[in-house]
Amino acid sequence: MSLATRRQRENIFRQVLDKAGRQPVSKITKASIIAGRDRRGATPFQARHFLDAMRALFRWAVKAKLVASDPTTGVDNMPRPKTEGFKVWTDDDIAAYEKRWPIGTRQRVWLDVLVYTGLRRGDAVRFGRQHVRNGVGTIKTEKTGIVVTLPILPVLSKTLEAGPCGDLTFIAGQNGRPLTKESFSNLFRNASRAAGLRGSSAHGLRKAAATRAANAGATEAQLEAIFGWNGGAMASLYTRAANRRRLSLEANDQ
Repeated sequence: MSLATRRQRENIFRQVLDKAGRQPVSKITKASIIAGRDRRGATPFQARHFLDAMRALFRWAVKAKLVASDPTTGVDNMPRPKTEGFKVWTDDDIAAYEKRWPIGTRQRVWLDVLVYTGLRRGDAVRFGRQHVRNGVGTIKTEKTGIVVTLPILPVLSKTLEAGPCGDLTFIAGQNGRPLTKESFSNLFRNASRAAGLRGSSAHGLRKAAATRAANAGATEAQLEAIFGWNGGAMASLYTRAANRRRLSLEANDQ
């Protein structure tokens, strides 16, 4: 599992230990699991993560012969919340941020690393000079373990030259030190709000980068190579949208 998922599971198990750490394992029944899920019902994603963590734990415990049965068997997940996902940055959003944070500010480095690499925030905060050779960046992604190859475009190169960057990572805090992805998310959100943008996240910029690449004619294979996807599902979402956009524009030009 990725480091982020392991941290997420650890937090869940800590909560369980605080609640029932002194109880014998035989006391953890199906009813206990359902109660734990339902206590998190106001945040369905947390409820799903809780159930996933407990399922993994008890499947292992059954195989290790530490328990006779799995109390998570037959427990349904909370319905997946219907959401449009992270808000995609528009060109106007990016322009507003650039106006507030010009080249030469660390906040501008944050934006340009995200939008011109398309990296997830966990990879963006690790990305540095050691990953770049002859104008090409290469990094193994945290979430999937896929190695992505990224050309350092002239616009990004200009921003990185102006800095300020950290010694080990391009994205850095005020003291020049690397940031965790959680700390970076908070700082980037504050910088976005200072530019008059609400609900704009680092992941929304990854979506914007994928949209730009697809609109520029990138194929599904190229999108997968850039963004570290596989299986074609994610890439096809962007290529289909780009194809619809192109066909619409062509029809209006006739």
